[in-house]
Order: sequence, then structure tokens, then C-alpha cells
Amino acid sequence: MKAYVFPGQGAQFIGMGKDLYDSSAAAKELFDQANEHLGFSITDIMFSGTDQELKQTKVTQPAIFLHSVILAKTIGNAFKPDMVAGHSLGEFSALVANNCLDFSDALKLVHARALAMQKACEAKPSTMAAILGLEDNIVEDICSEIEGIVVAANYNCPGQLVISGEVDAINLACESLTNAGARRALVLPVGGAFHSPLMEPAKFELEEAIKATTFNTPSCPVYQNVTASAVSNPAEIQKNLIAQLTAPVKWTQTMQQMIADGASEVIECGPGKVLQGLFKKIDRKFPTSSASL
Repeated sequence: MKAYVFPGQGAQFIGMGKDLYDSSAAAKELFDQANEHLGFSITDIMFSGTDQELKQTKVTQPAIFLHSVILAKTIGNAFKPDMVAGHSLGEFSALVANNCLDFSDALKLVHARALAMQKACEAKPSTMAAILGLEDNIVEDICSEIEGIVVAANYNCPGQLVISGEVDAINLACESLTNAGARRALVLPVGGAFHSPLMEPAKFELEEAIKATTFNTPSCPVYQNVTASAVSNPAEIQKNLIAQLTAPVKWTQTMQQMIADGASEVIECGPGKVLQGLFKKIDRKFPTSSASL
């Protein structure tokens, strides 16, 4: 069974998507449509902008979504997923890939999500940190003892958990986790505390937009971040997508469940190879590849 997975924020790079734009009329049409909807030329930033411009949440999220989804659509008949999943933002790409969401509807939601998250980031100083080399339960226990908001946010793979919260609380947690034996506790260059209670204002904004959008019965199950299990019911998919903003990304558990449910190969569709690397941490010999034209 083919599992297609879609990356989230952090996978972006200058030049992303230009090969698609130049080689496919269908891809060019979708990129141009996105420029029109967003009200600015996101392709200019993606193809030849600066890292600083591209890493703004309001730009990064639609850019990665566009690269991932347009690549999937350009592949044509070769694109036949049996199951899909996306890391955080990538879940929206996955929902277009399995026909649960229309391209333009999903782009509107991603744009709304990015703007709401950017606003939440600017409202309160917050950040995230990658913790390497500790068991998940140790990280969770130490975070629960820290004064202030700091929570487990991204269960990326065994031995790699990202925490999220207030700047002071993150710094205190990093110190405690290092003392507890973490191989590394690295504060990340991100604009805010994604997948934490600090995203609550963004969650309320996005909830309205999601409830006003049509979700179709998908052509194959999506393994959602919040549950790490296969979901096909549109109402349940909506509910989980809303919860995702303040809930942790259970990616380790998602990978394990996809393999347990019969995934025989994983194909990463979008910029970079981050998700392939994470699957290799679960099983070094597991077949992974990148989607290509």
C-alpha cells in the first residue's frame, strides 16, 4: 500500500516549485490562481525571494501547501494514494490529495490559518525547542513541572520531541531537560509556540472558516495529527483539524500506525526529505522516496 505524506513548516527553500511552474501549464495555472487569491505574488517569494521573506508564517504555510499539492496534481495518473498524512500544515495538503478538500477551499483555509497563527505569535513572545535523546514521558514529566506554559508539541520520531510555549518557560525546560540527560535541547528559530495553548486565539478564528467549508468523503483515509489513526468521516476530519492548532502533532504514532495498517512504501510529496528521514528512524530499511514529475 502506498502512503503519501506531506511536509509542514520548516521544509521551505528559495526556488521551491519553480521547476513545476516552468515545466507544466497546469501547475502554472494553479500557481497564478494562488497569486490572485492571496493578493500578492507568492511565486516571486518562493522562486527568488529572500529567506527572511519566505520564513514569515503567512508566506511559509501557503508556499509549502502550494508546492506539495501542485506536485501531487501534476503527477497525474501516477498519483494513487492508499493512505495519506501530513505533518501539521501538511494535513491540509493531504486532504486535497485524497479529495476531501477542493484546492481553492484548502488554499483559503491555509491562508486563514497562517494569518491567524501569525497574529497569535505576535500577541505574546513564545517559541519552540527540539529535545533530542530523551524518552517522551521524561520530557512530558519535566515540562509539567515548569512554571509557565510549556508543552510537548511535535512527536517527530523516537528520541526527538519538540516542545512549545512561553520563552522563559522554554528556556527553563531546556535547562532541566539537559540536566536530565538530553543529548541536545535546541531553541528553534520560529516565530511562536505552535501546537500549544498559546494558539487558542488562532484556533477560534480557524474554527469559523473550517465550519463554513465543504469537506467531502475522502478517496482514502487520512491519518490525522491529533489521533494518529485513519479517519474517513468528514465531520470527524473537521473536528480534528480544528483541534490540531493547540494539540500535539503525533507524528511518531502516525508513522507507526500507517506501517501497522499495511503501508509498504512512503512517498513524500512536497519540498525536502524531512519526513522520509523520520520514517527511517522508525525502520531503517523501510522504503521511502520523493514524489517527482
